[in-house]
Amino acid sequence: MRKRTVLRLAAGTAAIGGATLAYASLIERNMFTLRRYDVPVLAADAEPLRVLHLSDLHMTPGQRRKQEWVASLAATDPDLVVVTGDNLADPEAVPGVLRALQPLLNYPGAFVFGSNDYRGPVWKNPFSYFFPDREYVQGVELPTEDLREVLVGAGWADLNNARTSIKAGGRTVELIGVDDPHIGRDDYPSVTGLVSPDVDLSIALTHSPDPQLLDEMAADGFDLLLAGHTHGGQVRVPFVGALVTNCDLPRSMARGLHRWPSSDAWLHVSAGLGTHPTAPVRFACPPEASLLTLIPR
Repeated sequence: MRKRTVLRLAAGTAAIGGATLAYASLIERNMFTLRRYDVPVLAADAEPLRVLHLSDLHMTPGQRRKQEWVASLAATDPDLVVVTGDNLADPEAVPGVLRALQPLLNYPGAFVFGSNDYRGPVWKNPFSYFFPDREYVQGVELPTEDLREVLVGAGWADLNNARTSIKAGGRTVELIGVDDPHIGRDDYPSVTGLVSPDVDLSIALTHSPDPQLLDEMAADGFDLLLAGHTHGGQVRVPFVGALVTNCDLPRSMARGLHRWPSSDAWLHVSAGLGTHPTAPVRFACPPEASLLTLIPR
């Protein structure tokens, strides 16, 4: 009798596990969600300004549903579009990324790249994310420069270790960014400096939200810090949240809007729109884009 009970429990556990995996891989990872946040960073008499934040598309050629959903975000009529990296997941993915972004290229925009914009994904043990000192392995070279050429050609600011000012929503916005710290391509010392007092708003971009880098950006006076990379944890446990962030950022900040400690800056970390192709699951963490409405302090 006891053996029969154990077998029933094992069968039930396996069934629940199978159903959870099916949900995470077939349903939730395609439940694209637009999150909305109000961010108090503008002067007292300023009109609101809308920033659409996209990250971690990890696009493959056949992901038409994702491409169409991202393209539909043009209906939000943003004042500024910001992309914080990891757009590619296949050597043939550039046309798919452009199909997604094409309607948004009509708006002012800025971007930085992530590691997966340079080299393709390789299979890895998902549990390796719990070991921060693991060897980092990447695959085939990706057409990074093809993607860069199109985005810059559309007028978007390339902020990979760069700094500039643009007009968006009738305001002057100072922008700064770095190439991906996760693979050591960042060079913040080459662009660092206090925010100009003559601008209406300042925004800093990075793919990986490295805390030391965010401290430096906040110390320079940037109002809003934008990042991706974490996937929000990708698999979150109810009442616990993200189990990993794949960087030194605290798990409590794996996604969403947070006040950066000991500063006046706000940090927004996007949970992103894709997954690593060898781990195409999301649980309690649907793919997302965010519309940040910047409002007076």
